[in-house]
Amino acid sequence: MTFSMKRVHAIFQKDLKDFSRNMAVSSIIFMPLILAAFYSRMGMDSIDAHYTIINMTFGMVATFVQCCLIAEEKEKNTLRGLMLSPATTSEILGGKSLLSFVLTIIIIFFSAFLVEYKPANIGVVAIAIVLSSFFYIGMGTLLGLLTKSVMEASFFVMPVIIVFSFGSFVMGFVDQYPILKVANYLPNIQLIDLATKVEVGAGFGDVLSNLGIIAAWVVVIFALTVVVYRKRMVD
Repeated sequence: MTFSMKRVHAIFQKDLKDFSRNMAVSSIIFMPLILAAFYSRMGMDSIDAHYTIINMTFGMVATFVQCCLIAEEKEKNTLRGLMLSPATTSEILGGKSLLSFVLTIIIIFFSAFLVEYKPANIGVVAIAIVLSSFFYIGMGTLLGLLTKSVMEASFFVMPVIIVFSFGSFVMGFVDQYPILKVANYLPNIQLIDLATKVEVGAGFGDVLSNLGIIAAWVVVIFALTVVVYRKRMVD
């Protein structure tokens, strides 16, 4: 069966309608913009400040919105019908991820505009942000598949938002707790490290290791998501 953009677009349109009706979910996308406006007024202009907002966007938009969209389908018992439809796994997961991806990129763009973040190499940073968004959307899909309702999804996704939005602060305690060095390999820390290198003149080749680690996270999370999704198909 060939990949159908018509099916993907139909799923996207349905998600857009569901998202616009759910004010509790849709209102959270403005939180990163509010924080960006606050940082701008306070004159906070550093890589850590910029990426606190960007990583918060990943958690609150890419993961939270995606998780709630999937959980809402389960709560309404419509996900089963979607799974049994002619749409393939890639069409369903792609269509269900498209709205979260578009919203994430839009919010990051306007947040960066508010704090006047202008990376030295926008191409490299853009690739890293798009790649990172795949990880967080995959995480949201996985959590949505593991929960039964929007309320439960909102609870389960909060640790993800906290860890990946503010996880960089744990690096200040590495000297006291060496075990925290493993946090260096988290995708949010890798993104900050990449952005820091870019600001001092690093090119694409200099940040391949960072991109590789983020890509590895993407592969792992999507592999887990597909496994859980197919298990749900036969439950």
